[in-house]
Amino acid sequence: MKRNAFTMLELVMAIVVIGILAALAMPRIERDLRQDAGDNILSAIRQTQHLALNDNKTNPNSLTWQQTLWQIRFSNGGGEWWYTIGANNDQSNNLDQAESAFSISTGKFLHSTDASPADPNESKEIFLTAMYGINGVAINDCTTPNGTAAMHIAFDYLGRPHGGVTQGGGNDFGTLVTDANGCTLTFTFADGSPNLNIRIERETGYAFIVGQPNS
Repeated sequence: MKRNAFTMLELVMAIVVIGILAALAMPRIERDLRQDAGDNILSAIRQTQHLALNDNKTNPNSLTWQQTLWQIRFSNGGGEWWYTIGANNDQSNNLDQAESAFSISTGKFLHSTDASPADPNESKEIFLTAMYGINGVAINDCTTPNGTAAMHIAFDYLGRPHGGVTQGGGNDFGTLVTDANGCTLTFTFADGSPNLNIRIERETGYAFIVGQPNS
């Protein structure tokens, strides 16, 4: 009985084609990781603004009520970066777990005091270095009447971005972002992938990935 089989040449050609396809797919995998990071951070910024829109922190009886605005804060330790979302209700320098928001996808706290994802109550999506290899975060522009913003962005009940609320938040809107460029958040990657830039417009607080205006 005659049996059909692949020749050695056909097998070699198949291996070569698979290798070419794999090589072409690698950059796409890297781009997807960068895109996933952008989608995560963008979603976190929008969640922060949404919380602020639904929780008017204006308090005429307090001279420092702007310190309690909902904010997304970027922190690092030991070369690791993560973010926390919360409202600094006790007006201390720290955002406590009880003051933080919950993840929409996991139901866990969007909060950590360090770079370790060991706490089972903390959502792993906040750990930017562990998840995406991000090794640097910078907030550019973001000028306010009181000076340049710190490593956080806050929002008021109108959705407008604020900076420097942790230390300088009073009741005079001196933390309101007035820079014509709004705020630009720049994220760098350990593997040398192109920087990820996210812009937050002044006045509206609209956030998008630079180069992807409809993101």
